[in-house]
Amino acid sequence: MTAPLLNQRDLAFVLYELLDADELTKRPRFAEHSRETFDAALETAHDIARDHFLPHNREADEREPWLEDGRVETVPAVKAALEAFSKAGLMAAHADAELGGMQLPWVVAQACMAYFQGANVGTAAYPLLTIAAANLVNAFGTQEQKALYLTPMLEGRFFGTMALTEPSAGSSLGDLRTTAEPTPEGHYHIRGAKIFISGGEHELAENIVHLVLARIRGAPAGVKGISLFLVPRRLLDADGRAGAKNDVALGGLIHKMGFRGTVSTILNFGERDRCVGYLVGAPGQGLACMFHMMNEARIGVGMGAVMLGYRGYLESLEYARGRPQGRRPGEKDPTRPPVAIIEHADVKRMLLAQKAYVEGSFALGLYLARLVDEKMTAPDDGRRREAGLLLELLTPIMKAWPSDWCLEANRLAIQVLGGYGYTREFPVEQLYRDNRLNAIHEGTNGIQALDLLGRKVVMENGAAAKLLMAEIERACEAAKAFSALADHARALRAAAKAAKATTRALVAGRFTRGVEAFLANASVYLDMLGHTVVAWMWLKQATVAARRLDGASGAERDFYEGKLAACRYFFRWELPKCEAQHALLRRLDPTCLEMRSELF
Repeated sequence: MTAPLLNQRDLAFVLYELLDADELTKRPRFAEHSRETFDAALETAHDIARDHFLPHNREADEREPWLEDGRVETVPAVKAALEAFSKAGLMAAHADAELGGMQLPWVVAQACMAYFQGANVGTAAYPLLTIAAANLVNAFGTQEQKALYLTPMLEGRFFGTMALTEPSAGSSLGDLRTTAEPTPEGHYHIRGAKIFISGGEHELAENIVHLVLARIRGAPAGVKGISLFLVPRRLLDADGRAGAKNDVALGGLIHKMGFRGTVSTILNFGERDRCVGYLVGAPGQGLACMFHMMNEARIGVGMGAVMLGYRGYLESLEYARGRPQGRRPGEKDPTRPPVAIIEHADVKRMLLAQKAYVEGSFALGLYLARLVDEKMTAPDDGRRREAGLLLELLTPIMKAWPSDWCLEANRLAIQVLGGYGYTREFPVEQLYRDNRLNAIHEGTNGIQALDLLGRKVVMENGAAAKLLMAEIERACEAAKAFSALADHARALRAAAKAAKATTRALVAGRFTRGVEAFLANASVYLDMLGHTVVAWMWLKQATVAARRLDGASGAERDFYEGKLAACRYFFRWELPKCEAQHALLRRLDPTCLEMRSELF
């Protein structure tokens, strides 16, 4: 028996009880919707994920994309699944009605996407990238570019990629060498190589729209000289359909530890000096435009990490309930039947840790999606601005923290299954391998940490950080009404106060000890603040659960009590880890910074 893709009761709890998603239907953009239409979209997503994505997850892992007669081939079920996704209108679930979209709130659209990420993250990567690329074209493209490319992308006929990384530059985008030469016809000739391009070459769609960072001839060095170009795999004919192949060549396929169902490529642009690209946005603004897609993709990566951890948790939970082994401590009678391993305290510990990591991160991911809706549709400028600031601050945490701690959930899932977990007979080993990528792509977790501490925390004189602390204080005040949560509220207040003091110490050290010392422990800072933020998410969930517990019975009561237990675990076992991190960070410890390379 296969475990569910996620706990649907938890999904309903987060969407409607925690985030009040149905309140959005009062706003003009979503006025045609109701909770019933939201639930119908979620049900459709669940069914397609279960029936079309999940069944080939193992097959696509075992038979990763391959070259055949110069074409990149995938197992047939991948294309069939993506066609089902597109035909259901899910590629355009969030898009404007005039573009053929459902105009769903982003929080509901991301809840729909969570099913696909849990069922088959490799196949889900294609629509995830395409939706993000379409949103970028919609935000920065010319009217002609939108007319030619946006609708086919939202229909699922054209897929999208982002082409940033180069073999010699890696994450240092300021060092990229891809060039763009203006032509008399008004387009550009692109020349260069890109690596680790997910979805870069395949036969799954009529066309692929590559969004490529390059430097126009004569542009300055560094990031200020970078522009963004739309480079189609196939040029369009007079009717707007995919025609002759553009000068984009496959340089090779990359074979990975996990995420094997997603084609990963090396692409060569302009080997014949005829690669046509179209400028998107203003010259020199390429990185600013691309961050529109990158930030969306980073939240998507975080949600992918959550859902892989969530699947592992549910698989190990089901196994633990059905696997009899051993007896309770103190039981000496060998003729007594063994108990299910879920009755053993250490197995409960591993399951509870997984629940705390994945359900806390899941709530955070949908909270960020709700912020996107606030930024777009809140009735006043102040709320829209605040939502934007919180999004900026929390995006690196959402990308990195689940990539680390939901991977830890996957490790624990394997451990619950013991030797069976290490075999390919059960899905938990693949979930671990797939999730290991999420700490790397769309900006490594180290880069997210540098972004958080070096930019986001200090931007606008700490405005976003102050907003976060105000939101945490609001949650603590609400939790005080329940005696069972009073200690948690005090602990979170103390953690927030410590985070502010640590941040002040680090910022002061930036001026007294230098930027390198300031950033040397940025990864520890991200983990500390991530733990504090997830504790906040748990306190918010626990407050809702405590409020509803008195009137609940049966399975509903069990659900709310489970929320309270997971919150208790996080506050007793996880949040205290921050104390040692604060002490380390405030010292601006130079150990790693001072380690000379020749000493390794």
